[in-house]
Amino acid sequence: MIQVKKRDGKVVPFDLTKIQVAILKDLNAIGHEGDNEETAKKYADKVFALCEEKYLPTTEIFEIENIQDTVVEVLAKEGETRAVIAYCEYRYQHKLEREQRVKRVYEEKLMAKNVVNQNANIDEYSGGGRSGEAANVYEKQYALDHCMSDMARRNHENNEIYIHDLNKYAIGFHNCLSIPFDDLLSKGFHTRQGDVRPAGSLNTAMQLVAVIFQLQSLDQFGGVSATHLDWTMVPYFRKSFFKHYITAWAKDQQEFADTDFLSLYDETYRDNVGVTRSAFEHWSDIVKESFFAKTRLTKGDFTLANKEHLDPKYYNSALCDTIQELHQAVEAMYHNLNTLQSRSGDQLPFTSINYGTCTLEEGRLVTRSLLLGSLEGIGFHHNTPIFPCGIFQYMKGVNDKPGTPNYDLKQLALRSTSQRLYPNYANVNWSGNANFDLKDPRTYFSTMGCRTANGWDINGLGQLKDGRGNICPTTIIMPTLAMEAGRDVEKFMKLLDQKIHEAKDMLIERFNWICSQDPKTAPFMWDNHTMAGYIPEEGIRSAMKHGTLAMGQLGLAETLQLLIGCNHTQPKGMALAKRIEQLFNARCAEFKKQYKLNFGVYYTPAENLCYTAMNKFKAKYGIIKNVSDRDYFTNSIHVPVWEQMTPFEKIDIESQLTGYSSAGCITYVELPSTTKHNVGALEKIIDYAMDKDIPYFAINVPNDTCMDCGYTDEINDACPICGSTNIRRLRRVTGYLTTDYHNFNLGKQAEVGDRVKHIRSFVNTARANETKNVEKTVCQACGAESITDKNKKVAAPMPNI
Repeated sequence: MIQVKKRDGKVVPFDLTKIQVAILKDLNAIGHEGDNEETAKKYADKVFALCEEKYLPTTEIFEIENIQDTVVEVLAKEGETRAVIAYCEYRYQHKLEREQRVKRVYEEKLMAKNVVNQNANIDEYSGGGRSGEAANVYEKQYALDHCMSDMARRNHENNEIYIHDLNKYAIGFHNCLSIPFDDLLSKGFHTRQGDVRPAGSLNTAMQLVAVIFQLQSLDQFGGVSATHLDWTMVPYFRKSFFKHYITAWAKDQQEFADTDFLSLYDETYRDNVGVTRSAFEHWSDIVKESFFAKTRLTKGDFTLANKEHLDPKYYNSALCDTIQELHQAVEAMYHNLNTLQSRSGDQLPFTSINYGTCTLEEGRLVTRSLLLGSLEGIGFHHNTPIFPCGIFQYMKGVNDKPGTPNYDLKQLALRSTSQRLYPNYANVNWSGNANFDLKDPRTYFSTMGCRTANGWDINGLGQLKDGRGNICPTTIIMPTLAMEAGRDVEKFMKLLDQKIHEAKDMLIERFNWICSQDPKTAPFMWDNHTMAGYIPEEGIRSAMKHGTLAMGQLGLAETLQLLIGCNHTQPKGMALAKRIEQLFNARCAEFKKQYKLNFGVYYTPAENLCYTAMNKFKAKYGIIKNVSDRDYFTNSIHVPVWEQMTPFEKIDIESQLTGYSSAGCITYVELPSTTKHNVGALEKIIDYAMDKDIPYFAINVPNDTCMDCGYTDEINDACPICGSTNIRRLRRVTGYLTTDYHNFNLGKQAEVGDRVKHIRSFVNTARANETKNVEKTVCQACGAESITDKNKKVAAPMPNI
């Protein structure tokens, strides 16, 4: 069937009458004599015949521009000079109108007249936000027009396969990265203005983490993460402990009281390489030499585990000072990552930190301090930090049960989650991360906050996470495919397979485009080898090949509803859901082997896409009950937020699908704010998720803060303490948090409003069904009520724990 591709990328059936009507209008406009309708029909037939001759041998999709060129050619051959001129003037006027439309959108963004909050952490009213959003209008159009194939553009514009961060396509940025902090802190790094020496203390190392997060985030468009910050900080804890120990020892020496430190700091000298230094530094060097000579200790002795070989007085003094330094360093890092805005729109870098598995006492103290920093909050009213996204790495035998070395840290993590939403939980023992190295925390399962994860690298790095990231994601919008397939399951599966192959080609297109860039486009990244495997002589492909090409998806629940009339909360729906996910998984495994690139199934967060894709869907297909009667599509494979169930039931459903994903996913449950009073129940839910092989798990609890008095809890209209209505309502948007959910786009705001509490659902069901024949029982784990008919018909069975 012959089709026509319009300028906006839409493909529609070829309609000869439209050509005839256009020619007739042209003839009438110039006062053409004779039977214009008959003449227009004759010319239109000739246009079609010439198009067939020119284009049908290679394609069945005619470009609208080619058709219009052919109209001009036919009119010219027929001697219709005035008609040619009029038709060309008509085309030119329409071209100007199209350019004006783009200009109008540009102006709307530049002047903040159409704020839609595509990214909940970008302020589109700010100068930087307005400038960035306006620039995006042309950057996106340039990418569509000049950086990709017609197939890729058509899929994007037809709401079939979405290209993420289109505005960053042309400049060749990649998505996200797990930063190799171990290397950068121990070796130092270069910036455009200078260089930074290796960290010499705990405080310096922690602040450099914030600095490196900032620098790397400017060379990409997605998130940045630390995969094992507790392990990373151990050497710097020891450096500080060593310094504080020597200081304590020095203060005990007789000559200390007689030293004139003011004079020492006033005096200067030039060292052997010509650097001017304070005499105080020279004094410090002499003290160290004296210390080692008198105590016969070495730097390697300064670990907390070596307590019996160190002086107890100096040990305690040094430990006290180091803990204080640690607390201040963590506090400063949290404040830096929530205040240092370095992207357009006053945007903070999307940062994540993974921790919780280091059993060395130094690492345990780092984890404890990170969790206490989360609990303490930031600012005047100790607000919940938006960044970094805290991720507790749940590991069997290390922190999962009483008696394991870090179980106390898990308890502290649970307290933080119940009050601050962070940390989330990464399952180190997830089956999808098999064959990791127990001795190398760089291979432990970790994520980049929203859900992105790196799987097994086919190009030699195995399960190494540091220096790898999501290179470029696409998302297949499955409800569109379901409609195009006429809501027929088998036709849908065939079309989905076709689109998976096209998504693969689109990913390779963008991968090649990124790899064609000059390393000068991302100087910090390439000068400091933050992406693993980089060989300058081979170009940036040498490193990019270790990253992930993520094939995402949107709207599984709505797709199932279209195809079979129910979603995957029902057995029939789950059966089809598994068939769909198996196809994604099998194809990505096949592509990975064939192209030697790390294709992976990605369960897309779709912060903005859930809304924009739905708007396009409605415009084309209208309102369909239980599909497009809301303002958003359900993200990836999630259970729809309005479905009433217990947390255990939600975990049971989603755990059947998470194993198909290799490039990142998240499962979460909604709980009431009172969860903080029942941490034991919270622990049972998280343990259940980990036992069900969920790779990445989060808890959503309401987090409302009065911005006038600092009271934090679930707040209705006004603060119960001071009566203020100046309330910040913090909610999770993807895997991250954002400042206030009213900053979400309208679709996400609607989704938040539809979210049900997965514990209270049973209470609501009980009230709705309360009769003489119904009895209620309460789950001791989570407080949920189950309803049982006395005739042995179970309306809502209590989950097994």
